[in-house]
Amino acid sequence: MIKRMLILSTGNKNKVREIKEILKELPIEVVSKDDINLGHIDVVEDGTTLSENSIKKARTLSEYTEYMVMADDSGLFVDALNGDPGVYSNRYAGFEGDDNANNIKLLAALKDIEIEERTAQFITVIALVLEDKEIITMTGEIKGSIAVENMGSNGFGYDPLFIPEGYDRSFAQLGHEIKNKISHRARALEELKSIITKLLEDDSNENNSSK
Repeated sequence: MIKRMLILSTGNKNKVREIKEILKELPIEVVSKDDINLGHIDVVEDGTTLSENSIKKARTLSEYTEYMVMADDSGLFVDALNGDPGVYSNRYAGFEGDDNANNIKLLAALKDIEIEERTAQFITVIALVLEDKEIITMTGEIKGSIAVENMGSNGFGYDPLFIPEGYDRSFAQLGHEIKNKISHRARALEELKSIITKLLEDDSNENNSSK
């Protein structure tokens, strides 16, 4: 039987490493689009919601492969900023993926906001396209607050600024091991693991019954 493969639509090496680490127990091969020479496929993330963007990215990449495809879109929603940067988190400062500029702009936007009012939520929506092109979505969320300055050097994106609820350190200070257990993406990926595990079990039961 051909081994099942899951292709990640992201080209962000930090995100790829994080996802592979969380999904390492699955009995499937997890690869990025760059690993299989599909890195040239870029999608304009013009959706107004995380769900729209993740579905668009997954569906587009799935047109080039017969394997399962996973895409995610994440956003940091700050209460004092009416939910900004939200769906535009990755390009908050105007440039795609400029983490430092995004963090600087966020700190500037919150410079006059008291610490107890700097609450926020990190949300991830994952879209999974199966081999038959069925689309399944799942959501992960974690509440927290925004620090008054960058804290820590481990991580990426807003990790140096986001302090998860129940902790006094940022994602960037907590490190990969803890973040990969409690983060918004980790919570969505746990649901993804359950879905894929059930798919594999169903396949196994179907194969056994046909013998």
